[in-house]
Amino acid sequence: MSTEANGPVPTPAAAPAPEVAAWARKARGSLRRYRVMAWVTGVMLLLLCVEMVLKYVLQVPGFNVEGDPRSEAARIIAMVHGWVYVVYLVTVFDLWSTLRWRLGRLVTMALAGVVPVMSFVLERRVHRDAAARIDAVVPAEA
Repeated sequence: MSTEANGPVPTPAAAPAPEVAAWARKARGSLRRYRVMAWVTGVMLLLLCVEMVLKYVLQVPGFNVEGDPRSEAARIIAMVHGWVYVVYLVTVFDLWSTLRWRLGRLVTMALAGVVPVMSFVLERRVHRDAAARIDAVVPAEA
């Protein structure tokens, strides 16, 4: 560290404070979990949409018949998407609270899990913004 009239100035080679480094690790972990869950939620939602189109628009026989494998698969897809969405919401809240974003960002990220394809689009934007915010505090390891 060098000193100037206003006090010490950190040099580029200076290591970040332990609290800052710990926060950056937590933020990067939160971001990684969010990215995985955004993709899993998006894929499950697309499967659910395909199932609903087959069932209600194209009216493929068997989707409303009790005991038919297609009906069981449709039920399982809907149930799995519901639980995946709950885990997605937990990861959204974790990332949002770690990065201390505004409430509007939380609502938008939560809604991305129920609008088809939006989770893929928003995941790219959230990743870009979060990585920039984390790297502004602590540059990424080489």
